[in-house]
This record gives sequence, C-alpha cells and structure tokens, in this order.
Amino acid sequence: MKVIEQLKSLSEQRFQEIYESLAQNGLGPLDGEVAKDLKFRPQAIKKLPFAQRAKRARIYMERTHNAELCYELFGTYLMKGHKDLVTDFLDATGVEHKEGMLEDNDARPDAAKLSAAIADLDKKYKPEDVTLYLSICSEQWPELPEIESLWRMRM
Repeated sequence: MKVIEQLKSLSEQRFQEIYESLAQNGLGPLDGEVAKDLKFRPQAIKKLPFAQRAKRARIYMERTHNAELCYELFGTYLMKGHKDLVTDFLDATGVEHKEGMLEDNDARPDAAKLSAAIADLDKKYKPEDVTLYLSICSEQWPELPEIESLWRMRM
C-alpha cells in the first residue's frame, strides 16, 4: 500500500491541487464517496467548499485504506496532466506501451536503467510528481525492489 503511504506524506495543499485538477462539472473525483460518507445527497456535496471536499476525500481514503482508489486517483492525475512523465519513464526503462498504457501486463522496467531514468525525469518534471509516479510503480511492480528503494529514498 505504497500509494497510501504516499497519500499520507502529501501536504494538504498538494493533495488539494491534485484533487482539483481532476474536477469535472464542479465535482471532485471522489465527491460521490464523500457525499455517501457524510450522508449527503450527491448534489448537496457541491455546497461544501472544494478545499473541504478534498480534505474529506483524503480522510476517506486514509481511513478506508483504499489503495486501489488512491492508485486510480494518482494515476489519473498523472495521465491527465503529466502523461509525458509516464511515457518518458516507460521509454527510458524499456517498457513497451501505447501512449502510457502498457501493451503487455507482464512487461517490467529494466532495473539497470531505473536510476538514470529517474535522474532524467527529475530534470524535466517536478520531483514531487516523479515521486508520486514512483509510488504507483512500486505498487505495479512489487517484484522490483529497486523501484521501492528509489521511492523510499525520496519520502
């Protein structure tokens, strides 16, 4: 549950930025879950300020330890606004993909290329986005302890 650890390490402001970047039609990506948790009608959640909804979404994910939901939230954030980071990592580590989506679920990054790939990503992208992506990678490829080590060094 590395993504849950990553979630817990994010500042409130950083999580809110991620959450707001995924809003559609005035609703945050987890507003439905937040509404249920608060026993609100789905549309009534819009009455809460966005910052409060983001805070409640974070609390919900931490309390339920829903790694799958967290993984999806972080992955959507990266694919929506930082797809080049994902594709650059996959290209640099030899993982075949189509616009960031793996073509072979058994494909693995080349462990020997990880450090150089991460160093290059850090030069091109915000290090906090690279760290976020590494938390996803460590969930996706648990059989590669090198990824988790690189991620944990950044925590």
